[in-house]
Amino acid sequence: MITARESAEIHVPLRNDEAFAQRTFAKVKWKILPLLMICYVLALVDRNVIGFARLGFMSDLGFREVVYGIGAGIFFVGYILFEIPSNLMLQRIGFRKTVLRIMLMWGLACASFSMMSSETMFYVLRFALGVAEAGFFPGVLLYLTLWIPRARRASVTALFMAAIPISGMLSGPLAGAIMQHLDGLFGLKNWQLLFLIAGLPACVMGVVAYCYLDNSPAEARWLSAAERQLVDDELKSDDSSNANEHHSLWGALKDKRVYVLAFTALAVFSGAVAAAFWVPTIIRRTGVTDLFHIGLLSSLPFLVGMIAQYLVGRHSDRVLERRWHVAICLSVSAIGWMLLSILQPDTTLSVILLVVATASVLGATGPFWTLPGSLLTGKAAAGSIALVTTLAGVGDVFMPVVVGALIDLTGSMAASQAAYGVLMLVGAAMIVLGTPPETGKPKASTH
Repeated sequence: MITARESAEIHVPLRNDEAFAQRTFAKVKWKILPLLMICYVLALVDRNVIGFARLGFMSDLGFREVVYGIGAGIFFVGYILFEIPSNLMLQRIGFRKTVLRIMLMWGLACASFSMMSSETMFYVLRFALGVAEAGFFPGVLLYLTLWIPRARRASVTALFMAAIPISGMLSGPLAGAIMQHLDGLFGLKNWQLLFLIAGLPACVMGVVAYCYLDNSPAEARWLSAAERQLVDDELKSDDSSNANEHHSLWGALKDKRVYVLAFTALAVFSGAVAAAFWVPTIIRRTGVTDLFHIGLLSSLPFLVGMIAQYLVGRHSDRVLERRWHVAICLSVSAIGWMLLSILQPDTTLSVILLVVATASVLGATGPFWTLPGSLLTGKAAAGSIALVTTLAGVGDVFMPVVVGALIDLTGSMAASQAAYGVLMLVGAAMIVLGTPPETGKPKASTH
């Protein structure tokens, strides 16, 4: 029930003032974002920890590069098969129960890699991890659309996506230290300990997220009545200003923008995945042997990437433009990958080019992941957003396999690095040519 004081608050004129709006959405942002970011950091660590663990289990278990590529890619098979059902279930049971289920499952799946002993088990566990994690990322994107209006969302999305570089910055040195110094502890190999240490915290944070987060602003007792009304008004304004709503998932399937966004998502995903899966290997191939040193160097692209994410996302919100921000970032990433494949440089130049390739593609994430929630709206928004990430995931199934096969065939990473460069360029062209320009006017400030 609304109290008399809350009723009066609803009619305070300042609630329509931009300063009041900024305070309200800052309050929302800092309430939900830190925990979401921690959860996503753990998801990325659990998904990508094989990038470091491979430096141990590949030789211990006698795996070829193509085996690693298949295992890296098969994660996305499980992910895409269960992504849309998971996001549709989210609408029925709410975000809190969804995030609890997902995090408990993926934490246990990651820890189970410590028992891996064969190629078949590697494939099964990677598939299971994909099934477990399915729905978390598109679920968060949908969750943000319930709290943050479109004009304010790119910087918020960029902050959430900062979990990608943060996970890389933290996991590199930590994984390197574990691999370098804990080998043999409790009779376990270093890579076995790495999987255990990476997986179990997700189970704990799943419970924390369930207890701490609210499913929607309507449930948020930490917002005043005036603040809830402001959030509701701005979100309703988003809905009324978009004439291209999808009222069914079938409508989304017939929209060409879904496929344009999906291909660009493939480029963005692949650039981030390439950094997680291959950067330690690229650095090791330049002659660095100390695993902790590899971890420190591997964190540099993600450190610069976090800064790029924030600056690009902030500028995108300021001018209310997404497409060209994405296209320019992908193009710069392409240049980095192409030069890396042509020059095959020493350690220092390799790290510099990896910083360029990785930081620029991470800069694209905030503006890009604002687009699905803005262009694909209506009653099927959950399915539409999940469809974009699912179609992109189909490509991610094959990219690691192609990379692993190219390395086995050529003995070099040059061809695979060139392939990533081409993918970034095509993604840049697709987003510019296949999506409409924004029509909104920039606000004086949205931060």
